Amino acid sequence: MAALNNLTEHLEAFVDVTRSPTHHAESLKAIATSLEKSVLSINQLVVEMDMYLTTTDDVVRARGILLLAEMLDYLKSKPLDNAVVNSLVGFFTAKLAEWRSVRGALTGCLALIKRKGVAGLVTAVDAEAVAKSMAQSVQVQSLALYDRKLCFELLECLLEQYPEAMINLGDLMVYATCEAIDGEKDPPCLMVAFHVVELLARLFPSPSGPVASEASDLFEFISCYFPLHYTHTKGDEASIPREDLSRGLSLAISSTPFFEPYAIPLLLEKLSSSLPVAKVDSLICLKDCAVNYGVNRMKKHYKGIWSAIKDALYASTGTDLSFGLESLTSPGFEMNEIHIEAANLLQRLVKQDISFLGLVADDIRVKMIFDTISRYSRYEEMPDTSKLEVLVVSQILFVSARASVESCNTIFETFFVRLMNTLGIVEKTSSGDLVHNENSTGSTRLYHGGLHLCIELLTASKDLIPSSEENSSTPESAQQSWCSIVNRFSVSLIEAFTSAVQSSNDDCSADAYLGVKGLLAMGMFRGGFSPVSRSEFEKILTTLTSIITDNSAKTVKWELALKALVCMGSFIDQYHESEKAMSYMGIVVETLVSLVCSSPCGLPHPMILEATSEVCSTRPTYVEKMVQGFEEAFCSSFSDFCVNGNFKSIENCSQLLECVTNKLLPRLTEIDGLEKSLVHFAISMWNQIESSVVFSYDFNGREFVEAAMKTMRQIVGVASVESQNSIIQKAYNVISSSTLPAMESVPLTFAALEGLQRDLSTRNELMLSLFASVVIGASPMASIPDVKSLIKLFLVSFLKGYIPAAQALGSMVNKLGTGLEEACDTIFHESSVGNNTSSVDSSKTICGSETLLAKICLGFYGSLDLQTRAITGLAWIGKGLLMRGDKRVNEIALVLVECLKSTNSSGIALHPSAMKHAADAFLTLMSDSEACLNRKLHAVIRPLYKQRFFSITVPVLESLIVNSQTPLSRTMLHVALAHVISNVPVTVILDNTKKLLPIILEGSSVLSVESEHKETLFSLLLVLSGTLTDIKGQQSVSDNAHRIIECLVKLASYPHLMVVRETAIQCLATLLELPHRRIYPFRREVLQAVSKALDDPKRRVREEAIKCRQAWTSISSRSTPF
Repeated sequence: MAALNNLTEHLEAFVDVTRSPTHHAESLKAIATSLEKSVLSINQLVVEMDMYLTTTDDVVRARGILLLAEMLDYLKSKPLDNAVVNSLVGFFTAKLAEWRSVRGALTGCLALIKRKGVAGLVTAVDAEAVAKSMAQSVQVQSLALYDRKLCFELLECLLEQYPEAMINLGDLMVYATCEAIDGEKDPPCLMVAFHVVELLARLFPSPSGPVASEASDLFEFISCYFPLHYTHTKGDEASIPREDLSRGLSLAISSTPFFEPYAIPLLLEKLSSSLPVAKVDSLICLKDCAVNYGVNRMKKHYKGIWSAIKDALYASTGTDLSFGLESLTSPGFEMNEIHIEAANLLQRLVKQDISFLGLVADDIRVKMIFDTISRYSRYEEMPDTSKLEVLVVSQILFVSARASVESCNTIFETFFVRLMNTLGIVEKTSSGDLVHNENSTGSTRLYHGGLHLCIELLTASKDLIPSSEENSSTPESAQQSWCSIVNRFSVSLIEAFTSAVQSSNDDCSADAYLGVKGLLAMGMFRGGFSPVSRSEFEKILTTLTSIITDNSAKTVKWELALKALVCMGSFIDQYHESEKAMSYMGIVVETLVSLVCSSPCGLPHPMILEATSEVCSTRPTYVEKMVQGFEEAFCSSFSDFCVNGNFKSIENCSQLLECVTNKLLPRLTEIDGLEKSLVHFAISMWNQIESSVVFSYDFNGREFVEAAMKTMRQIVGVASVESQNSIIQKAYNVISSSTLPAMESVPLTFAALEGLQRDLSTRNELMLSLFASVVIGASPMASIPDVKSLIKLFLVSFLKGYIPAAQALGSMVNKLGTGLEEACDTIFHESSVGNNTSSVDSSKTICGSETLLAKICLGFYGSLDLQTRAITGLAWIGKGLLMRGDKRVNEIALVLVECLKSTNSSGIALHPSAMKHAADAFLTLMSDSEACLNRKLHAVIRPLYKQRFFSITVPVLESLIVNSQTPLSRTMLHVALAHVISNVPVTVILDNTKKLLPIILEGSSVLSVESEHKETLFSLLLVLSGTLTDIKGQQSVSDNAHRIIECLVKLASYPHLMVVRETAIQCLATLLELPHRRIYPFRREVLQAVSKALDDPKRRVREEAIKCRQAWTSISSRSTPF
């Protein structure tokens, strides 16, 4: 009873038109939920609704019928009794005649017709009754948009779900569709209407059917929409894109061949329109018509269509043919949408009916192309009209040849031999016959237009060779004609293209481009039916490889040849051409790899490496060969330097390592077996260092050391744990056999550390740096031997001034598991003053101000150099602890904060350099590092670690700034705070805008005084700009508008960094979003500052100043009082 009471309330709410739409929706949902959960049955609902369905009140009755219809829409997947469905569909069919209830009736009929796959379906008889009632009773165009769409959807659903029943209605369905479409203007309705026409055409294909008899009228109703002049609103999800609507119209027009007498003339007429969109739509629709109308109906229009295609191609093609690197694998000229669709239409017609090719072959402009080509040897000498002829005819023949094997045979038989005659490859005898000139090298005429046309035809034909899977099912005669023609002239063509390359010079890239592109086309035929023999293919490879090896400078020809070789290598790998792969390996890969390993040659080493890495990256077996070659080259060059002091060799090593890092490592996941090769390469590096006991010549090889470190670090980073352990063990063995372990015995006392100098030999520094890189790249699961000794080694090393040691120590404390306590104990306890350990909490290592490392940082002991090194090292150790969420970083942070004060706890003044290093230590702690402690190098990263550090340090730094003793201390505290603020996630800043904004503004003012803080100032300014544009900080920005404007006006003339001035002016423009009363009083100061910026030496600043002045001037003019 309670359920029925609630039902009555919901029914009353829905039929009451004075209620809000939200209230209606809630009532509807409540009733639907009861039905879905079977709390209420459809029979009970109908009984309860009897009054609303039969009342004489038209409004209430319409609402009641709509409610019942909506319920059926909810229940379209729920089983219903057949008798219930039959009764309901009869009810809604009858109501289609009541115009006030038509929405509910349409919704109900549609919901019932859509039911499928569940118990309770509408019968064919009932569906026929629905269609008849709708056709006879509903005046579609008199209805509202939503109701009209329901009508079209109901027609669509009836045609799709009950085609046999609709056939019985015949003419009535066609008449109803014509009447419904007539005058329709709304895209959602038209989208469905076009599909209805398509369904009708599919339903009545007979020449004696209703669609055939009424084709003229039906086409008239849909053709008025062509071409569509409609632009949907961007961002409107309910709006239908013009492309979809246009596609629907095209499918409707091409849906039945009975439209042919009306459609083709209309489309040809629209092709002459000046609107590009009309041309594109016409070409697309013509292609659809060609497919659906059939050859017999289309044939009568061939001449008109061919003329239209030509006109479209000539009108849409430019005359600029690119001879650049990017055009080697593309047509070389821009093709707009009209050109593309015209080419698609041509290809479809030729593929569908080979007789269409007769129009192409007999066209006068196509025939005259050979005369045009022979008039000009160089493309740039041609007038624009001749260039256009060459490009368009080449495209026509390319598209026609590519359509099918049969069309390709026809094109080659008709035009290719004539083209060979034009190029001098065949000769005309006295009897007029064309014969192949076997010795055509001397008589070849390298006309650019002819070479371009030849390349287009070769490119079109290469995709027609079947793959190995298709070979068995493709008759041999299908390929014989064009393939045999190319085979007949292949040697001469290769010689012609080679001559073009060899005749080129730096002043003319066209010869090189056409020659290389021609060789590429000849080398890209696949499968066993290739017209190019293996020996000819190898000749192509030899020619291109010789261009690479014989040029001492990176010319256009060199770059073209390299790209062509890369394309051919990728082609071989893609199509699994095993024979060609062997040739490629022997001629290209081994030649280039041997150059890497050989003594100095004419080709600069960076060019050798670039060519080798690009070529070999096309196939895994080539990569393996390359890595082996690189390994051999590295060992040879490194040994040459160590023994002979050849500095060129060590430079080659640096370039080789950069190539490994930048070219190979990023492709690790793509190439099988690459990891194993690279790990072997890394171990070979250690073997080479181990065998080079001493360097005959010492050198300042920072570039080599950096390159070696980066390569070693990244190889270890991408290797598996097992491979990492192999590299670590090898590196440790080399380190153990050197003199480096002697540093482990240095006592961690002030007396022992005070005299430390940066005194490692070149070899020891290289070993230390490389070993540090191994540790930095290692995974937490990797095994590092003798941790305690290594920590002492790194500790002493960074105090000597070797930063990689500090980074390695930070990585160790970040990644160590159970050994972390021992590591911290070694770093802090054993280095504490007097070597005493606190007994208060022996389970937790103390790393605060009482340790020797901290006291060195605070200036109690040692030189300035030792102090700054200790600060830097402590920062990296702190970073490792911070990222893993270890609370010991708080003590380290306090030590660094103490270093920012002007004096330490004993009153000893701290050196400005030490304070600067301490401030920069906060950048080390908070910034993301590429060199170490990142995800790629397996760092342990606890979520929100930056946020936690921010919340701890910012209050401390704020209070110290307020109580700072000297201007220097205040500046350094602001630098440290700026590093923390600018490296924390932006959400943290936005959540604390009110508190941080005054600090940011004060920091910007302080840091703008000296040029050495310009980068820090810029990072702080970026934070400020972020607060200006976000809604969270709007109130705080508004409250501090005067201070912000004052700060930005000052920075608009900041002399030391252009981006600061540019960003400051951009921020001033952004402030215009603030309330008018907040910014208007400062317009004069802003305009003065921006006006000065108009004379800035940097254009970007001047451009921003112009925009900003215009914006602020407009607000000034709008605000002028009456």
